[in-house]
Amino acid sequence: MQYHKIILKMPVITLTSDYGLTDYRVSAVKGKILSLNESISIVDISHEIQAYNLSQTSYIVRNAFEFFPAGTVHIIAVDSFYSKQRKALLYKFNEQYFIAADNGVLSLIFFDKKPDSIYEITLNNRFDDIVNFPATDIFVPAAVHLLNGGVPEVIGRKYKTPKQIKFLKPTMSQTGKMILGEVMYIDNFGNLVTNISKNFFEKNMVNFSSFKIRARDIVFSKIYKFYTDVVTDWEQEPGFHGKQIVIFNEAGLMELSIYKGSKNNGAHTLYGMNPGDKVYIEFE
Repeated sequence: MQYHKIILKMPVITLTSDYGLTDYRVSAVKGKILSLNESISIVDISHEIQAYNLSQTSYIVRNAFEFFPAGTVHIIAVDSFYSKQRKALLYKFNEQYFIAADNGVLSLIFFDKKPDSIYEITLNNRFDDIVNFPATDIFVPAAVHLLNGGVPEVIGRKYKTPKQIKFLKPTMSQTGKMILGEVMYIDNFGNLVTNISKNFFEKNMVNFSSFKIRARDIVFSKIYKFYTDVVTDWEQEPGFHGKQIVIFNEAGLMELSIYKGSKNNGAHTLYGMNPGDKVYIEFE
């Protein structure tokens, strides 16, 4: 069988990890990439993922990868420490590649999208106990192979049963008058990102004239179009505090926010809410 190589003009590898920036691991991964191909551009998506947090990882990568050019390889080193029992996977989607451990994170990233193909990476997996650091020993060589024009079939084999983690979608109550959602992510400004999408909200709002959003003991009855629109309310309504905001963020998800909040003084702390806490929308 013949394979055709595609040589990229600007090869790019992105890195996402739960390594943090204190230890040597991030620099080791970058050093390994450059030792194999000095022309590769390396882009950090995030290294501040909470340890082993696959939900946080999927939200960040999912909302970043579409901005990268075709041919980009995304290395996702979260909950990726080596185990003989856990495979390394390669997903191909829309002319981009995603490399991660078979821990379910890729199923969360693509919970509503079908990958073009899925491979088990066989490159270097014969090392068994010699593999101490999958990111440098398996992920990077596989990624550089692809960016050098190689094809997935040379470093892996088609795989049909990757680990699946169910994405928790919002639901409607039996009465059809309430959306039940939850907080799924807290961003760097302390904003509470829910799993309620704008499309889901508008689809169920169509038969009603008003709504109330309830989160703990906080009630909202307005959704702002833009984050800064709250400033107009301050100017037009004397005494209006305007700190508590609901918007649909750039990812199209409902977000509970505090205007100009911060990680330590935002909606997360002031509302006393965490990932998994419930958010309700009552229609009237």
